[in-house]
Amino acid sequence: MLDLLLITTLGFLGSFGHCLGMCGPLTAAFSLSGQAASSTWQRQLTFNLLLNLGRVLSYALVGAAIGALGSVLIAGGQLAGIDSALRRGLAIFTGLLLIWFGLSNINPKFLPHVPVLHPFAGKLHDRLSRTMMHLSQAKQWWTPALLGMVWGLVPCGFLYAAQIKAAETGSLWMGAATMLAFGLGTTPMMLGVGVSTALVSADRRSQLFRLGGWVSLTIGLLLLLRSGDMVDYTGHAALSLLLLALIARPISRLWSAPLRYRRALGVGAFVLSLAHVSHFVDHAFNWNLQAIFFMLPQQQWGMWAGILALGLMIPAALTSFDVMMTKLGQTWRKIHWLSLPALLLVAIHTGLVGSSYLGELQLTAAHWLRVILLGVSVVGVLLIRSRFVWSLLSLEKFYVAPSRK
Repeated sequence: MLDLLLITTLGFLGSFGHCLGMCGPLTAAFSLSGQAASSTWQRQLTFNLLLNLGRVLSYALVGAAIGALGSVLIAGGQLAGIDSALRRGLAIFTGLLLIWFGLSNINPKFLPHVPVLHPFAGKLHDRLSRTMMHLSQAKQWWTPALLGMVWGLVPCGFLYAAQIKAAETGSLWMGAATMLAFGLGTTPMMLGVGVSTALVSADRRSQLFRLGGWVSLTIGLLLLLRSGDMVDYTGHAALSLLLLALIARPISRLWSAPLRYRRALGVGAFVLSLAHVSHFVDHAFNWNLQAIFFMLPQQQWGMWAGILALGLMIPAALTSFDVMMTKLGQTWRKIHWLSLPALLLVAIHTGLVGSSYLGELQLTAAHWLRVILLGVSVVGVLLIRSRFVWSLLSLEKFYVAPSRK
């Protein structure tokens, strides 16, 4: 019940920012076209009630399908239990997505907009938009509801977060209830926009926009800090994002997406590192920090390496937005160079403490193989960042050097 209340709150407060910007123009266009044009406020209200009823019903049906798919995965073991790999992965992905939305709402210039999450979203969006505008010209009383159902299928990053949460329920009915709660939360704003775009002042809308950001941020953090042993998953996810952030610039001519979201990748690595520390201290030490002195010597070295790495990541994370970048100038770049020694320390921490590496008491060939792969990954990042290596391979034309601005 609490989850449904949080999802409803997320939908309501998020609608004053994301939904208003993305779907507000569509709602206004529907209200000014076809049977809704030049009508009384009562007819406008009826039109928009049917429109949003169709949209929410579409959300619920999609949620039911996603929840049913989740139940199949649970039956197959992929989602069974809070410790399953897929459930942990979904929790981490959804948590990061909501944190991204939250930070973007609180400070729109802090992070870039969330990228389209699948390659067909753009074409699908255009196709559905044309279908909706065609439907809006029809005269039947049920047309607005049908229009709303098509509207509910439009790709939307904010909607994806709720859909992933619906998949995690592993139930047809709870999946439908999750998306129904989300849709009902967004309805007041969408209904208000449809009937009158002047009902909410820009100042009040901005306040609600930021409040919605804090709610999104809180729910995202709760997902990352949920119960269950997610130590390895959050740690590996943080390491992966850090690796990708550090190679984003030199490979940008070959793959531009990581550079576009490099700061988001870095902040994501830091947030996941904090979640990793929280899980580790809770599950390994039960919040008794003195236990570190009773670990094996190599594990103690690994722990101190991890603590130092987190300390080096803090300045970069706190300055990863436009205002600080402008204020600090060249100093900003020097601060972010701390990510390189942080990577080396993270690798040492992972190798010496990680249960999949040398942190296990009984080592096998698989443990040593993972250590080798970890070392290769770190060395690979350092080589990719080197202009000399690219020129040695006659690939210097693809290398992107650091900006001197």
